[in-house]
Amino acid sequence: MLLASAVVVWEWLNEHGRWRPYSPAVSHHIEAVARAGPRAGGSVVLGQADSRLAPYIIDLQSMHQFRQDTGTIRPVRRSYYDPSSAPGKGVVWEWENDSGSWTPYDMDVGITIQRAYEKQHPWVDLSTIGFCYVIDFATMGQINRQTQRKRRVRRRLDMVYPLVSGTLPKSQSWPASPGAAAAPPAPTCACPQCLLVMSVKAAVSAGGLGAATLQPRKAPPAPPAAPKAPAPAPGAKAADGTAAARGSLKVLASQGGRQQAASTPALSSIVSAASPPGPGAGPGAGSGKASRPGMGTLNRSHLQRLAIAQSRVLIASGVPTVPVKNLNGSSPVNPALAGITGILMSAAGLPVCLTRPPKLVLHPPPVSKSEIQSIPGISHTCRKTTKKQAKKGKTPEEVLKKYLQKVRHPPDEDCTICMERLSAPSGYKGPQPAIKPDLVGKLAKCGHIFHLHCLVAMYNNGNKDGSLQCPTCKTIYGVKTGTQPPGKMEYHIIPHALPGHSDCKTIRIIYNIPPGVQGPEHPNPGKSFTARGFPRHCYLPDSEKGRKVLKLLLVAWDRRLIFAIGTSSTTGESDTVIWNEIHHKTEFGSNLTGHGYPDINYLDNVLAELAAQGITEESLAQEKD
Repeated sequence: MLLASAVVVWEWLNEHGRWRPYSPAVSHHIEAVARAGPRAGGSVVLGQADSRLAPYIIDLQSMHQFRQDTGTIRPVRRSYYDPSSAPGKGVVWEWENDSGSWTPYDMDVGITIQRAYEKQHPWVDLSTIGFCYVIDFATMGQINRQTQRKRRVRRRLDMVYPLVSGTLPKSQSWPASPGAAAAPPAPTCACPQCLLVMSVKAAVSAGGLGAATLQPRKAPPAPPAAPKAPAPAPGAKAADGTAAARGSLKVLASQGGRQQAASTPALSSIVSAASPPGPGAGPGAGSGKASRPGMGTLNRSHLQRLAIAQSRVLIASGVPTVPVKNLNGSSPVNPALAGITGILMSAAGLPVCLTRPPKLVLHPPPVSKSEIQSIPGISHTCRKTTKKQAKKGKTPEEVLKKYLQKVRHPPDEDCTICMERLSAPSGYKGPQPAIKPDLVGKLAKCGHIFHLHCLVAMYNNGNKDGSLQCPTCKTIYGVKTGTQPPGKMEYHIIPHALPGHSDCKTIRIIYNIPPGVQGPEHPNPGKSFTARGFPRHCYLPDSEKGRKVLKLLLVAWDRRLIFAIGTSSTTGESDTVIWNEIHHKTEFGSNLTGHGYPDINYLDNVLAELAAQGITEESLAQEKD
């Protein structure tokens, strides 16, 4: 135990291995249940704090979040932060995503940004914590150091996260405090869902779920008589939720006796919590108190039998069911977690059918060489790239002259590169270009105005390939190229269909980039770089639009825009080959990670991403020329 004062932030682990914070309101809700200990039931319904999180439930004993409609299970944790940091002051830093909504930064990133903001630094470089971004407080923008892409950021005030003081547990287990387990029972919530959950838990505890509860039967006996409920006190009226809970339990028990197979354990011992304990009840039975062994004491076979039996009863009764992942693995924890979830979901009015988990299908069935076909209208089946040097012979000033018009009378506004007034000299403090700092120019297509001094400096810090991208609207002038390392791109048709595209075959793309040494255009020239996960297999439908996307991807490959060298957002590894903002589908027969099919918007989305890199149908004509 540690004596301290801290704010508590509850977080969940996403598919990229990053811990994402729940909002302050949701963290307060989870913390309140955690502090109440077992008397609160050990399950947190997140929809009670945020309606958008209605499908999610947290099991505090296993420290996992469960999504009821998909069966997805994710770890959660209880983290402590300094009360003087961002979460202790209710400060939330967010960035604007592609859909125009705001996404909060990870907690450690938000704390780093807030610390620099409080010290009145003009900017903060996030590379020290594994991200290739710079936050500019003057413009409230996030700048990608590799691509120079800029996003808006904002700082807003929210609730302060829950504060704890005194003794803090080192672990993140539940109950939250040793005294919580001994606290007197609190009155349960009156909503039907909570009453149902508590009724099942009480029934499970009363029966003990030991050998007397789960006994295999050789022949199905006659349905047991339903126990007579105690008469209510004079003038008292039973709550609707309680009546529903008892009714559903009785029906479940009686149906279980009729429907189960010979090898299925009986559920008839699961009765109302008001029933007296039978022989073999644990300590305290004589005093009328049922023993509470806890779900964690059940063995693997008992949990699986109980959950599967409930599933069969529901299927036999014709009730629509929600699939739940029964996680595979040698450890008894994963199947136990699925079993517990099935029990609680069915009690909460959410019928459960345990199924095999959906499998990740990355690759198609084996394809022989004779089945592979070339793509009509596209020559060859392989494309290689080498390091392309920038065109020499033209200075940056000569390159910019092609795209700029001089402005004699600058408007009374800021240059968005140096943030100085256009009527004043450029505020750029780096290596000084051979151009006067007070000259101003306007880009011909988009009309945005900048100091020429700033544009030359921006060009010198880029790829120096003869192209220019407006820092305000991202309009591209010239032909934009990237810094993709040398490699090979293969593409052909295979005789299998993608989910959602059963009317056509599939285009398979195979990228292969070996590790090597970074060149002068890369972040760390002369330093080696890694290439994880190659060869990478990607898939497109062999439709008219799918072939169009492939042709544009070939242009992007030739211009070295598919990959780059930087820091992986998945692993945090630096100096490695990463995707360069053109999304690919790497799952063939599933969509468990979001990188598969069906996805009705994918082809349109990737065309938009290619257009943002300056690659359109006009580019195909340019390549032919």
